[in-house]
Amino acid sequence: MHEKFVEPQEQGSSDIAARQAWMAVLAETSSEKLKAAWNEIDVADKPAVENLRTPERGLVMVRGRAAGIGERFNLGEMTVTRSAVRMGDGTTGVAYVGGRDADHALIAATVDAMMQSETHRPSAEEAIVKPLEADLNAVKTTSAQKTAATKVNFFTMVRSRDGK
Repeated sequence: MHEKFVEPQEQGSSDIAARQAWMAVLAETSSEKLKAAWNEIDVADKPAVENLRTPERGLVMVRGRAAGIGERFNLGEMTVTRSAVRMGDGTTGVAYVGGRDADHALIAATVDAMMQSETHRPSAEEAIVKPLEADLNAVKTTSAQKTAATKVNFFTMVRSRDGK
């Protein structure tokens, strides 16, 4: 069976950025919201998929940098669940999500495959990705506004020691 997976070096940079954007939305969205959006889709629009990698849990090392620019250090481990699926036309979808929710990873991998398919992309984009992206942006905006409201501006007044 022929797979439609395209190696990153063969894709345009805008294709890669677009895929990264929708995969980030699928990974960052809460499991409950993703499942609710998935259940809103008409059954006829949901493709049959074959599990290439059934959802499996593991750990990844989270790395950090002091002040974002310093030396890298291991911050700790994080639980992730990954999944890979293939649609009937050979389009492959993958997902890595934080936590232990196998359904979240499976749905995210299926939506990733749908977003790469010309046939399924419109329904996946309109019913799942765009609404979830708007919801995530609203949450981020609200959080940023709450954070900005607590901002304290410090300033330093310089005084001369010789009394001037």
